[in-house]
Amino acid sequence: MTSPLSPVLFTIIIPVYNERPTAGVLIDRVLEVPLDVVEKEIIIVEGGSTDGTRELVRAYEGRPGVRVVYEDAPRGKGAAVRRGLAMATGEILLIQDGDLEYDVADYPRLLAPLLEGRCDVVFGSRAMDHAQCWQYRQFKGRWERFYGLLVNWGGHFYTILFNLLYGTSLTDGATMFKIFRTEHLKSLVMRSDGFDYDWELIAKLAKRGRRFLDLPISYKARTRTEGKKIRFWRDGTRVLLAILRYRLQD
Repeated sequence: MTSPLSPVLFTIIIPVYNERPTAGVLIDRVLEVPLDVVEKEIIIVEGGSTDGTRELVRAYEGRPGVRVVYEDAPRGKGAAVRRGLAMATGEILLIQDGDLEYDVADYPRLLAPLLEGRCDVVFGSRAMDHAQCWQYRQFKGRWERFYGLLVNWGGHFYTILFNLLYGTSLTDGATMFKIFRTEHLKSLVMRSDGFDYDWELIAKLAKRGRRFLDLPISYKARTRTEGKKIRFWRDGTRVLLAILRYRLQD
């Protein structure tokens, strides 16, 4: 168990690809968020952006506690996370999306159970404090509302399926806001390059008996026109296959 009074290094991996409107704001917020008894190690993995994100990220080179990695071509979120994980030296690790959907002000509350030794993985659940637990994306406009409905139901369905297959009780398996013990991640062999990486990760941790804990978080969804990269049919199919595949194989 990690004592709350012991200094802890917290690694934050930020994979970014074509996130010019939000990446700088997000990185500044991560740098500024106050964390008691925790030091931050920030690893930015730039995926070969074409919208000026790479030039924006260069401004953070040399900042204390910040390392920047440049990929020569976009290979997907999973590949970027693996690149950052190989460099991580912190005891606790979070993968932070480069948009502003998740609020860094939630860090201290999500870190607490890990620092106290009460769990191995904390899931920031978008569903726990919502009146309709599955409908945390709500957009204006007919097509955006339809898209939000599809993605909401997809995440809800995959969470139910995951719980049934892996014996867990997650409320939001699709959340991208998860905090881990780094040693547990480094012991895994990961294969996925896309958004199915997150499901492969939790599938393998669940099969190893790691203790999961859900906590409510703040969440503000962005639309496809605002840069949302997940595509329902393409990425949804990959997620479904990952949930099924990694129940049967490692």
